[in-house]
Amino acid sequence: MKDGVNGVALGVFIFFFLAVTVIGFLAARWRAAENANNLDEWGLGGRSFGTWITWFLLGGDLYTAYTFVAVPAAIYAAGASGFFAVPYTILVYPLIFTFLPRLWSVSHKHGYVTTSDFVRGRFGSKGLSLAVAITGILATMPYIALQLVGIQAVLDVMGVGGGENTNWFIKDLPLLIAFGVLAAYTYSSGLRAPALIAFVKDTLIYIVIAVAIIYIPMKLGGFDDIFAKAGEAFSQKNPATGQPRGALASGEKQQWAYATLALGSALALFMYPHSITATLSSRSREVIRRNTTILPLYSLMLGLLGLLGFMAIAADVKVTNGQLAIPQLFENLFPDWFTGVAFAAIGIGALVPAAIMSIAAANLFTRNIYKDFLRPNATPEEETKISKLVSLLVKVGALIFVLGMDKTVAINFQLLGGVWILQTFPALVGGLFTRWFHRWALLAGWAVGMIYGTWKAYDTPSATQKHFGNTADIPGIGEIGYIGFTAFVLNVAVVVVLTLVLRAVKAPDGIDETSPADYTADAGDPGVQAELPPATAGAPGGH
Repeated sequence: MKDGVNGVALGVFIFFFLAVTVIGFLAARWRAAENANNLDEWGLGGRSFGTWITWFLLGGDLYTAYTFVAVPAAIYAAGASGFFAVPYTILVYPLIFTFLPRLWSVSHKHGYVTTSDFVRGRFGSKGLSLAVAITGILATMPYIALQLVGIQAVLDVMGVGGGENTNWFIKDLPLLIAFGVLAAYTYSSGLRAPALIAFVKDTLIYIVIAVAIIYIPMKLGGFDDIFAKAGEAFSQKNPATGQPRGALASGEKQQWAYATLALGSALALFMYPHSITATLSSRSREVIRRNTTILPLYSLMLGLLGLLGFMAIAADVKVTNGQLAIPQLFENLFPDWFTGVAFAAIGIGALVPAAIMSIAAANLFTRNIYKDFLRPNATPEEETKISKLVSLLVKVGALIFVLGMDKTVAINFQLLGGVWILQTFPALVGGLFTRWFHRWALLAGWAVGMIYGTWKAYDTPSATQKHFGNTADIPGIGEIGYIGFTAFVLNVAVVVVLTLVLRAVKAPDGIDETSPADYTADAGDPGVQAELPPATAGAPGGH
């Protein structure tokens, strides 16, 4: 590790940071609407983004600074098991091809801004809608915090902020400045800011990975040497556990855990509010369909990114916090100026998703808590104002989370968020294809999945703490599997059984305000009026 501040890298980092800050504020004038005081404009960019803007926005949304830092860090720590992120991002695209166009169509027809809007309209249940909204907010908060952790990791490696004995305010001042800028341009420009910045972010990330995958192996003697050194390191036993540190290929005992973690993560990815927010910003269902075919380009990038974990081992990178392994690898091997470019890619890779996540969480609160339960007669202008304010509060909460807690806690809560958000799958995806599930059964299944998943995660040790592991024994099978997926299976079982019972006793159903044609409607179809709120757009159908 280099001593002091890396001035050249810091200078390049600041240049790109200032550039995206200017872009963020100018975005308010990009495709500006005559009336920007509604959530369609501020929170969804006017639902006007085409194929490439949506591609960059979704890529910037899903492939975050945490991805850039944590995926190779997991491989650095444990080996091949960290590669589960690659197959899960491959599995997810055929999956979303089946349901995202349907969600876009019905949301565009009825003016739905959030998944909870759809659930309320489909099942006529504010209680189920509230459950989905609260789950989305809870799952998103630690995810935002981890973006700030990514920025902090880069700042730490650059030597910015002083040492451990430095006054806390001086030490955290760079992160506070980055947070303040992010909050300001998100408040001003809404979703348009991360949409424009995503172009810079993704371009930088592709450049950095392309250079890293060629340049670093040349410095380290080639991939043969890299894999040989990584294999030797993974074979060393951990004194605390008596087990090898990891493996270049997952063993038989890890197969169930690997498979369920990949499948469960694939099912959960587009349940996150920020994924849906980016999706609903598209101008047509065809844009969504095209994006599901070209987004796998990011999975190629992710596979190459994962190899950096092996390179960090081969380069003999030593860090106490695994999240610093890749930033430290870059500083050790890249020229200072390109280190600055790499750090800028990670830093900007945190700003884009953090902005989208805060907007998505704010929209959930505004539409499905504030409007549904506190101010039913809130005007579009009032909704926009509240959403802007809540987006600031969400980021403040994430900042407090990062500054006040150990970083491993933030990571563990993000993993727990994945368990939680997966429990909304039956209501959202199930509701897009059938009305058979009963609203009360969906609510009960959600509760069972949430309780089991939270309890089991708390009762399972992680790699760094006594609690919040993500794999445990699967009941009745005797194999180790992803806790979130086990909770999901229990959730679905409860939903099916209770629906049979409730249908048999003719329990009252909610009113479905959608009709079959709504799920295939496109922007140019007659009667599609995205600008209207759910209460007035479209007619009740029931099917």
